[in-house]
Amino acid sequence: MTDRFQNWQPPKIEHGKLTEYNWVVYRPENFKLGQKTDIGAFTAIFAHHGVTIEDEVQIGSHCTLYSASTIDEKEGPVFLKRNCRIGSHSIVMPGVTVGENTIVGAQSFVNRDLPPNVVAAGVPAKVVMPLKKYLEKLKSRKAKE
Repeated sequence: MTDRFQNWQPPKIEHGKLTEYNWVVYRPENFKLGQKTDIGAFTAIFAHHGVTIEDEVQIGSHCTLYSASTIDEKEGPVFLKRNCRIGSHSIVMPGVTVGENTIVGAQSFVNRDLPPNVVAAGVPAKVVMPLKKYLEKLKSRKAKE
């Protein structure tokens, strides 16, 4: 199996302009992108107060990361820790950290920190189970196929 990130290069990022992968960053001067990341098309990143995406993070399409909210006037940096995964159509609100290896289900609303090594989902997102248990379930299901 080949490493799909073998020749990975960060995209050119300009304020308010789509990258070659069709996602956009506002205030890129406050944006840090790790290595071997995968960000889905039509994701919007509002980095006014800082957004850091660490190495090997995956973000589905149509997600939104906010470091400022005009609705409730909250603001704060967003941190997506190494190897976390954010499901398509999810929203991450200001001041939130998603822990290392954590998986966030599609269409989730993340308005509080999520610890490392868990699966979380929902509106608002809540921890569903430890990552280890989830991986065991996947392994068991594949063994039955």
